[in-house]
Amino acid sequence: MRLQEILQFIDDAVYAKTRKRLNDLQRGIIEGTLKRQKYDDIAENCGCSAGHAKDVGYELLQMLSDIFDEEVDKKNLKSVVERQGDLNIYLGARSFNTNNSNHIIGCVNMGSEQTTPNLNQSQPETPDSQEENKNQTKIETIDKLRQFGLSDEQIAEALDIPLEQVKQVDLQE
Repeated sequence: MRLQEILQFIDDAVYAKTRKRLNDLQRGIIEGTLKRQKYDDIAENCGCSAGHAKDVGYELLQMLSDIFDEEVDKKNLKSVVERQGDLNIYLGARSFNTNNSNHIIGCVNMGSEQTTPNLNQSQPETPDSQEENKNQTKIETIDKLRQFGLSDEQIAEALDIPLEQVKQVDLQE
């Protein structure tokens, strides 16, 4: 990932969680951190005091720890972003994010390609088995989205299904 891609990835992750975008100082802190700069140098580049940069940096790293669900500090930011950036999340052809980026929420795929189910070619699917597979996939997808912290309302919107259908998944289990 190049710096601009990293900044965009982090900005998208922050926006998905907080509905706020990174400000210039936060972007400068991320850039400086990735370049292994000290807060004094970051502050000079961003036109603020070292103390202010350090305070904002601490809050930013805490927020990223919460968003990525792992401890993030100045020393491991790059490796955390690389790990998180390799996690492509798909929901069919529909993007959960409103900006149509590639960071889509749904089933988890480790790598850069979307996986397709490996169907047993010796037995053609019947309409009943197709419907059963669709229901199972829907249940698994709803469960996975809940693990990502989405509300039932957000899941219904992302999957383009009625809210009551999402709530039914709790009853089916």
